[in-house]
Amino acid sequence: MNKSRLFQWVGSALSASVVSLLAACGGGSDYDSTPAPSAAATGTLRVALTDAPACGFDHVYVTVERVRVHQTSSANDNDAGWSEVVLNPAQRIDLLGLTNGVLAELGQTPLVAGQYKQVRLVLRPNGGGTPANSVVPTGGAETALDTPSATQSGLKLIHAFTVTPNTLTDLLLDFDACRSVVRKGNGGFNLKPVIAVIPRTTTAIVGTVDPALIGVTVSVQKNGAVVRSTTPNANGDFVLSGLDPAQSPFDVVFRATSVTTSVVTAMPITAGASTRISTTAAPITLPVAVTGVANGKILPIAASASIRALQAVGTVPKIEVAHDNADATIGNYSLTLPITAARLATYSMNLPLTFNPQPGAANYTLEAFATGYVTQSKPVTIGAVPVVNDFTLVAVP
Repeated sequence: MNKSRLFQWVGSALSASVVSLLAACGGGSDYDSTPAPSAAATGTLRVALTDAPACGFDHVYVTVERVRVHQTSSANDNDAGWSEVVLNPAQRIDLLGLTNGVLAELGQTPLVAGQYKQVRLVLRPNGGGTPANSVVPTGGAETALDTPSATQSGLKLIHAFTVTPNTLTDLLLDFDACRSVVRKGNGGFNLKPVIAVIPRTTTAIVGTVDPALIGVTVSVQKNGAVVRSTTPNANGDFVLSGLDPAQSPFDVVFRATSVTTSVVTAMPITAGASTRISTTAAPITLPVAVTGVANGKILPIAASASIRALQAVGTVPKIEVAHDNADATIGNYSLTLPITAARLATYSMNLPLTFNPQPGAANYTLEAFATGYVTQSKPVTIGAVPVVNDFTLVAVP
């Protein structure tokens, strides 16, 4: 998964949010003195949020107060020219209800036509009682999620988009909870938001995995980077939406704990259509795998680093098999990886697909990275004994 992002979305358990727009005002600037635009000079901005699956959590809650946009990427909190979509009251959302193609509308508003370069997502701070932002680890108790910047200046996204007169412009914010929650050695959790702005389209890859499988993640990848990911529903059905046809074809990767990695390569998509990769009658199965562990420490701790395990699978040079965030207080990481040979199938319209084992079963590349630091890579061979690799990242010159 390579996707920095965050926000709110609601599935069927939550009703649609009522949103109102406020335009921020300030004194003295040319922007503030601009007369109210005519209808021909305005367009409409619609904002929605979706989520990729989380690792090891049953719930990830955030409470969203507003979404802010500005035409300048360097604008500060109190500068003039901000426009806002305000949620009144603020909505506490379980982000994990937004997987598998579910969207939650944050609202829409008219905006002056032109190019916008900055988006901010503002969360409500935790207070007394039930925390506004929290996580529930699988098998654990609800724990407050520390979100310092998100509740003050907001989560800052530098993403250019253009509002065209008399046209609806969509922003779909894809929040990756798996990559955004960082554990701390004291049992707490930090928010390190990973959010991407993706196309809002009906273009999708759909299919079914064996519903008996637990904890399956299905990801669309391109050159080893996760583009979209999701978790199947109780029936094993999944939808990977918001895909850009210009990036086609893709690799589709199926992963779960203690099962064989399975990859479908050369997966095409068609704009505005759903392309099927498997059926209910013949779902994709994932054989049980022998697994091993790669672990270690990533320094400096202040880097707030992450690590991922990459693997070559047949004709596919690399896919991401696993990801972890280094512990925020001690820098430790741990990845559980299959030793059993990964399987590969080339996409065909003639379903079901045939998967074949590939060589290099236990060979991986560990890639440690952090914002502002040089990425480091190490080849490893996974076995019965945990493989320990420590990293010390160097700041970008």
